[in-house]
Amino acid sequence: MNRKNTGLHKLFGAIFLCFFSVGVCAETSIAILDFELSDVTLAPGIPAEIERTASIKAMLEGELKRAGYKIIAVDLAAQHEANGGFGYLFNHNDVAAELANKAGADYVLVGRLHKPSFLFAYLMGHLTKTHDGGLIENYVVETKGGDKKLTLKAVETLASKIDKNLDNRYTPPPPVRTVHTK
Repeated sequence: MNRKNTGLHKLFGAIFLCFFSVGVCAETSIAILDFELSDVTLAPGIPAEIERTASIKAMLEGELKRAGYKIIAVDLAAQHEANGGFGYLFNHNDVAAELANKAGADYVLVGRLHKPSFLFAYLMGHLTKTHDGGLIENYVVETKGGDKKLTLKAVETLASKIDKNLDNRYTPPPPVRTVHTK
């Protein structure tokens, strides 16, 4: 009787490991489209803001990769072709979802940097399921000023919010401590 139980334990153990390994190998994939700049200040579209906006996608991809997400690239030409004008993909989840679905992503994030003032800006994003175009969440993260460190903190906050709606495994980096000397 002991030998039969041992054999059954091994069999169930092997079956469990097979199911467990399938779950581990199934990565959640996400496509992040280029962020748009919506600058409604008195001096819109200055080069520093255009550069900052262009850097957000790479920072967010880095944070989500670090958390174990598979980042899916969407062909830039296809993205431009699907975009009917400023804000089109941001406002049309179904079109963004179809674009990312063709690239093989489970989810798509369409983002915008909205800058109503020189003092602050909002990182905005729509996370959508690609298989049905359903909006999962609308994110808004405020960032003060245009400093790169502050933008990165806003991106980390956005990554954390996205992760809470998906796999809940992201841990933002700890704050950097500065030592003051006299």
